Amino acid sequence: MSVAAALSPERVWERLAEIPDPEIPVISLVDLGVVRDVAVEGERVRVDFTPTFLGCPALEVMQTLMADAVRELGGEPEVVVRTDDPWTTDRITPAGRAKLREAGFAPPGPRPAIGQVQLVDIQRGPFRCPYCDSTDTRLDNIFGPTPCRSIRYCESCRQPFEQFKTV
Repeated sequence: MSVAAALSPERVWERLAEIPDPEIPVISLVDLGVVRDVAVEGERVRVDFTPTFLGCPALEVMQTLMADAVRELGGEPEVVVRTDDPWTTDRITPAGRAKLREAGFAPPGPRPAIGQVQLVDIQRGPFRCPYCDSTDTRLDNIFGPTPCRSIRYCESCRQPFEQFKTV
């Protein structure tokens, strides 16, 4: 395959979609919605991405993984962290939400309407258990293993599970 073909935006997107999130490897960086844009000019490939949180401990790891993927395609990477448009849970793709549920994570609910948006919306609405699909769940601990997750408990099947916070 020629370098030009390997460096098409479509091929770069495909390759980035193969990179698992370092903290939640069941979902790719593309399905998580952190990859914002890909631009290819000759051998130069710019990848814009917005981490889930600016203080994300995996920020540098994600940058390195994306840069390595571009290099594997024969390109010169420029991975840019965008802070002008914050990531929200609405950016998780439908395929990503399905992958999270299959792995035992409860995907975040939809964000509230404008004017009712809270920075982190944890209590609002029913949260479905990823194991039994029950909405009879409760917040067990707001602090999960990462800033974007909390721990919930299902009263029906008695299983604890991680809930993505709606941000």
